[in-house]
Amino acid sequence: MNDICSPMVILLEDEADAFWCFEHAMRRLRENFRCSTSSMGVQSQLGTLSQVIKTVDPKLHQHLEDLDGGEYLFAFRMLMVLFRREFSFVDALYLWEVMWGMEYNPNIFSSYEVPNASSDISTAPTLDQKLLKQYGKFERKNVQNGNIEKNNALAIFLVASVLETKNKRILKEAKGLDDVVTILGDITGNLDAKKACKEALKIQNKYLKKAKKP
Repeated sequence: MNDICSPMVILLEDEADAFWCFEHAMRRLRENFRCSTSSMGVQSQLGTLSQVIKTVDPKLHQHLEDLDGGEYLFAFRMLMVLFRREFSFVDALYLWEVMWGMEYNPNIFSSYEVPNASSDISTAPTLDQKLLKQYGKFERKNVQNGNIEKNNALAIFLVASVLETKNKRILKEAKGLDDVVTILGDITGNLDAKKACKEALKIQNKYLKKAKKP
């Protein structure tokens, strides 16, 4: 949680403002930190990531499966702290602003505000074109395509874009999960946030098109 809190402490002089910003950020991210004896909160997002890679890049997914990496646990940190370790401080904050803006959905915003509020969005909302304009770009595309999975966050597609940048190297060099971790470790501080976002949106489009096919 320090990775989530530190930007607020650094950027906001007033401790009360920093606290409330952190508190609201954690309301949004709380599902990732909820763990039980049988599962960890972020596991559902890792499962969605697995499905995305399997759909858009089956060869890479199969290679990771062969390495016993099909659960994508090597992406755990990226999703838990929203790329604070993979990108520079400035780029990480840029990603946060872009992700939260593009994911905006007026129908489920209250689930971040009210503790224990139901976040079940398994029923597709009626497409109101006027309301649809209020959605963030990423979420609007999901709604228009009927992709209403609860754990379908832009961060998942950003992880997918990172994996795609290292696709050839993983396929060629990775003989075990340690190799995958090493290859992904090399990206720290060497990624361009704007390029990663563009690639993530391209992967989203590709995934939605392939997922719709019978």
